[in-house]
Amino acid sequence: MDSNALTPDVLRELRAPRPYPAVSLTMPTHRREPRSEQDVVRLRNLLAEAGHRLDAEPQLDKRARAAVKEQLGRAVAEVDLLHKLDGLLILADAQEHRIWYLPREVPERVVLSDTYLTRNLVAATAQSRPYWALAVAADRAKLWSGSGESLHGHRGDGFPMTPPEESWDVEREERIGDTPSTFTDEETRRFLRSVDTAMGKVLSCRPRPLHLVGLAPALALLEEVGNASHTAVGRLVKGGLADGPGPVLLKELRPVIEEYARREKDEVLTRLDEAKGRRTFAAGLDEVWESVREKRADLVALEDHFRRTARVSDGHLVPVDDPPVAGPDVRDDIVDELVEAALDSGAEVVFLPDDTLAGHDRIAAVLRY
Repeated sequence: MDSNALTPDVLRELRAPRPYPAVSLTMPTHRREPRSEQDVVRLRNLLAEAGHRLDAEPQLDKRARAAVKEQLGRAVAEVDLLHKLDGLLILADAQEHRIWYLPREVPERVVLSDTYLTRNLVAATAQSRPYWALAVAADRAKLWSGSGESLHGHRGDGFPMTPPEESWDVEREERIGDTPSTFTDEETRRFLRSVDTAMGKVLSCRPRPLHLVGLAPALALLEEVGNASHTAVGRLVKGGLADGPGPVLLKELRPVIEEYARREKDEVLTRLDEAKGRRTFAAGLDEVWESVREKRADLVALEDHFRRTARVSDGHLVPVDDPPVAGPDVRDDIVDELVEAALDSGAEVVFLPDDTLAGHDRIAAVLRY
């Protein structure tokens, strides 16, 4: 699965306690050769390490150990190393296994616990900037779920939608010459109103930026009869795209998505500047980490490829130079940990292009107080 498939329900289920051990494997991967050839060897070594860790757990009986190893073996066999991204996450217990391809670099590690490791998945999902694209026409509406290079049709929550079949009064048409008008008849208005209502329910459960796609009359009527469509951050005025396919729609949408990203960047930088004047501003990894721990962060902004290894010392983060020093107080993915904690506390997290926050040690926050 790619990170676009992460929903609040899926995340809740991944975080649920489960019988020990729940095994999480993470490793960086490479999209292109020649370095991508190393990934096969690295994955094999990581599987071997997981096996050694399981063998070293004295409280595990043979049946439980064998079941987890079997799930891990199945997962590794299913990994598609030809279509990988920047990171790989494998989750397995005695009953199941899951594979996630992440558009974000992750450290190499094996974790045994009573729940799955989710912080790298959560951070990768946030960085990929998930969005909704609602394509509408007079006779259909399709919702698309997108993030990064991924865009696929969303099935559920009433989508895709088509209006109920109606029978046109032929005698009335012959008598007074009345014919249905695509964007003025009441049936079309009712249909688009129902589309807007369904979209509003989706946004309330899974808020994301919304882009609208369709001909100008369809988009105008949708906004006239609805409310949720008013929150749209971008519009692609073009017909014939309701059914995709995904790659074609993504190509057409890309300029709209990029324009929104530029506006979002400007708005975030303005909010950071205003926070400085109100003294509700934090900058640098340690300051932002402390504000997130205290649930004071309202907005966290960081650069796309910001990574840092740090040691926790007296309640503060001390950067650790490469190569990383192993130890229980050393966090090699502290940035992902911070992102997950910020989102869990209700803060908004926005990733910005590299060097945007160079003057603030690559990360900054607007504080609630």
